[in-house]
Amino acid sequence: MKILDGKKLSQEIKAELKTEVLGLKKQGIFPGLAVIIVGNNSASEIYVKNKKQACEEVGIYSEIYKLEEKISQISLLALVEKLNSNEKIHGILVQLPLPTHIEKEKIISAISPKKDVDCFHPENIGKVFLGQEIFPPCTPAGILEILKRSEIEITGKDIVIVGRSNIVGKPLALMMINEGATVTVCHSKTINLKEKCLGADILVSAVGYAGLITKDMIKQGAVVIDVGMNRNDEGKLTGDVDFLEVSKIASAITPVPGGVGPMTIAMLLKNTLRASKTVSK
Repeated sequence: MKILDGKKLSQEIKAELKTEVLGLKKQGIFPGLAVIIVGNNSASEIYVKNKKQACEEVGIYSEIYKLEEKISQISLLALVEKLNSNEKIHGILVQLPLPTHIEKEKIISAISPKKDVDCFHPENIGKVFLGQEIFPPCTPAGILEILKRSEIEITGKDIVIVGRSNIVGKPLALMMINEGATVTVCHSKTINLKEKCLGADILVSAVGYAGLITKDMIKQGAVVIDVGMNRNDEGKLTGDVDFLEVSKIASAITPVPGGVGPMTIAMLLKNTLRASKTVSK
């Protein structure tokens, strides 16, 4: 059984990006990322801190905008428009979730598609559907990168994705189809989830439910990708998959933490570099 070490792979990617950033700077291109966080969500604050640190590691300029929870939607939209026009900023990321009085869709749609490095804008999601994405969604792209760098074949494989979110499940299904896989998407209304999972050559769980995927749901030799980020009763970070038991069956598996999470941030950096090259043309 192989541990798919996303932390190690992300370090390799960041080393590659650092070299690329140096090359861009010699051409007069200085990649920049702006991150907006609204309110005092502790998990969001950790994510933003990790993103800023990752930018520093590879030499990407970053700006963090920490806004009061009570900020108006109009004021937030004005900041987004300001960043859309800022030539120093090539990528804009609004950390989710947002407070309930702010319409998430309006904020996301206000970000210039050319700076939408999270790939949440409807125009960019449409390009994923067509297989023409400039900025692949970060978590799905991170999953694909793990599989490819680990030399795990995707084409022709039966892939089961548990979870249909707009951030992971749906875009990942499209991207896997574009890679030549046969994809089944399961969710809370799925009947016989165990039966569906047992048919997977590659199983991806992105639900956010600790211990959902158990040993009896995995066929011998399957590859298991755990996107879940949960806290168990002891406060320990854990995934959707019963790691200890499933690892006895799987041929390869991602840990939590240290699996998909670091790769998501690496893909965000990669998209920011892409954006800097596009905007600077």
